[in-house]
Amino acid sequence: MKRIGILTSGGDAPGMNACIRASVRTALAKGLEIFGIKWGYEGMISGDIMPLDRRAVANIIHQGGTMLGTARSEEFRTKEGRAKAAQVLIQNGIEGLILIGGDGTFRGGTLFSKESAVSVIGVPGTIDNDCYGTDYTIGFDTAVNTALEAIDRIRDTAASHNRLFFVEVMGRHTGFIALESGIGGGAEEFIIPEVPMDTDKLCQHLQQYFKRGKRSAIVVVAEADHPGETFSISAEVKEKTGFDSRVCILGHIQRGGAPTARDRVLASRLGIAAVQALVDGKGGQMVGEIDKDIAYTPVRDTWEKKKRLHPGLIELISILSD
Repeated sequence: MKRIGILTSGGDAPGMNACIRASVRTALAKGLEIFGIKWGYEGMISGDIMPLDRRAVANIIHQGGTMLGTARSEEFRTKEGRAKAAQVLIQNGIEGLILIGGDGTFRGGTLFSKESAVSVIGVPGTIDNDCYGTDYTIGFDTAVNTALEAIDRIRDTAASHNRLFFVEVMGRHTGFIALESGIGGGAEEFIIPEVPMDTDKLCQHLQQYFKRGKRSAIVVVAEADHPGETFSISAEVKEKTGFDSRVCILGHIQRGGAPTARDRVLASRLGIAAVQALVDGKGGQMVGEIDKDIAYTPVRDTWEKKKRLHPGLIELISILSD
């Protein structure tokens, strides 16, 4: 293998640039040429490709977002679109691809690899931390710390006004961000996809907290499939308890900003491992980190198998929230 490509797809995540940097410098150290594909699969179809050298990735390790850009491609969902992309890679002599993204990125890459015989390696880059085969995904730690800082600030104003606050964080199908930022921020209650919501029980708990002398409370909510649904939950709680509350939706602020040290180190390790995996002929795998060691997981498993919340964290809620 002489030439490889790298792209970022789906939602951006802090640390993607650190991963690109590590991949580029590793490839060059191994005598490979590496090309950056702009705007994800859309750029692969249109041929928006550029060679990358050490200078191209200088001073990006601390930057959020992705220097290659990211976009969703409807055309790549079609067999014809993937055939166009394959032809572009053939014309550029690219034999292997590093895909930084989440399950949607990996699904598309698996189909593409099967149809084109191009070797692909996945790197988990998503703030949701929902990729099976790795303890943490690139961007998760930064997103948690961003949410935690917001919760800390909200705690100050909640206490000042004796008020109930609902804080909505990202997490399409998982409560990883909500759970870790909420535990770190001392939240009283959590609403996450993994635990069925019982509004009556939530109201009962809140009433008990205030009856025992609490003057404020924070409920952290994972947005799940309906961002903004927290307003309806807040209204229902007010109807049943009379508690006035405020809703803060953190939204895309969790995706931006400089990556934490933890995300930079993780991204660098996985970027190096991705290049090595291509060199070693380990196509069709996602590189991750499990118990501090590099781990390889068949890309198909990353979306067919569900990553579970650590049960110990869920148990902490009832102990620490009182």
